[in-house]
Amino acid sequence: MAAMAAPPPAEPPVPPGRRCPSLLSVEPLVFLATVSMSLQGPLATQYLWDRLGAEHGYSDRNSTESTGCGDGNATADPLRQEVEVLVSRWNLYINLGGFFACLFSVTLLGAWSDSVGRRPALILPAAGMALQTAIYLLVMYLELHVAFFLLGRIVSGLTGDYTLILAGCFSYVADTSERRARTFRVAVLEACLGIAGMVASIGGGQWRRAQGYINPFWMAFAASLAATLYTAFFLRESVKQKKETKLFTLRHYKAVYRLYTAPEQPSSRWKLALYSLAFFVIVTVHFGARDLYVLYELGFPLCWASDLIGYGSAASYLAYLSSLAGLRLLQLCLQDTWVAEIGLISNIAGLVVISLATTTPLMFTGYGILFLSMAATPVIRSKLSKLVSETEHGALFASLACVQGLCSLVATGVFNSLYAATLHFMRGFPFLFGAIALLIPAAILGWIQIWESKHDYNHFPDPSLSPTKD
Repeated sequence: MAAMAAPPPAEPPVPPGRRCPSLLSVEPLVFLATVSMSLQGPLATQYLWDRLGAEHGYSDRNSTESTGCGDGNATADPLRQEVEVLVSRWNLYINLGGFFACLFSVTLLGAWSDSVGRRPALILPAAGMALQTAIYLLVMYLELHVAFFLLGRIVSGLTGDYTLILAGCFSYVADTSERRARTFRVAVLEACLGIAGMVASIGGGQWRRAQGYINPFWMAFAASLAATLYTAFFLRESVKQKKETKLFTLRHYKAVYRLYTAPEQPSSRWKLALYSLAFFVIVTVHFGARDLYVLYELGFPLCWASDLIGYGSAASYLAYLSSLAGLRLLQLCLQDTWVAEIGLISNIAGLVVISLATTTPLMFTGYGILFLSMAATPVIRSKLSKLVSETEHGALFASLACVQGLCSLVATGVFNSLYAATLHFMRGFPFLFGAIALLIPAAILGWIQIWESKHDYNHFPDPSLSPTKD
């Protein structure tokens, strides 16, 4: 009797990562979302300027596109100052609406992502940004009231907005990076913000000058939609052990609360609080200055047109790239904290120069001095992530996102109100105020580093054994 043929060997199972072209990288998502946001920000301010100026008869008297501010009499033009104050106030209303809308959604969705994964908490805000851009386009096509800008901002805020995208992406990086490489990995992610912002700023200014507002906003819509599709179909999940959990529950808020009230290590509590305070001040100054750059450049005596505004925005975003290179080089000889201190010195000096800028070369000099200004935030994010466990990254960066949302609120309220109040005697005073405020995080970071050095020396006489080396 013939022997039965042996069955063919079973084919090995297809690894999950090969069933679809999934990627373990959030940089494309950050790039696309930042392109969308960076196109909308300066152009929305300029659109408000043109619309409100036209409604008050200003654009019929002076053309900012052809002659800038006109002659030296612009400094005493009350109608121009009225338009300037109106634009500043509408920026305040729009940013306030976005903050209150995303105040609870970001914290809720960020902590929720620790259980269900990062991807759902990244798809939702990307789609919300696309919807916001669609509403902005409707305002321009139908010439609706500018209050509909506020509606679009609220809709995006309810889905988490750009803030939740950043929180989810930084959580993703913390999930997938080693402790020693985390600071640089976070800096790489922030450098993507700079590249995208620079491209969008240069292109947006020139595009708007050539074709108006509609086409650049269509590009912003396409970038938001592409970010949504990339996350949905190509981004691999970073949470290793997912579990089903309800979205609308107080447990997610309690997870954030426990980070600061019952951390795993007792010394982590005050470090979390102080690092969060330093982060709050730095980002508040960053947001406040960024909100005013366009308005400051449009006004007398700079009187920039849209192309120069685009170059100025690109120069401000270039600080992300230069800070990445500087951080990498300085890490070879300095601890992360001292790299952050050098970054704060760069930020302070740049803001002082900008506050005194009355000519275009001096304004760009201020932007140049800011070349290391973004080195402090990746250091703080990295240090915070090392104070919590891997299962708390989402809650941590959700709390940071909440702090960042508060930064937006405070920055908009303080800097826009300060700008309107000091417009008549020193237009650059808000930048000088921001430079002084940055002395607070500089003192906090230095004090923590000195305390840790003394503590580590008492417990680890051999410096190579110190846990603060990373």
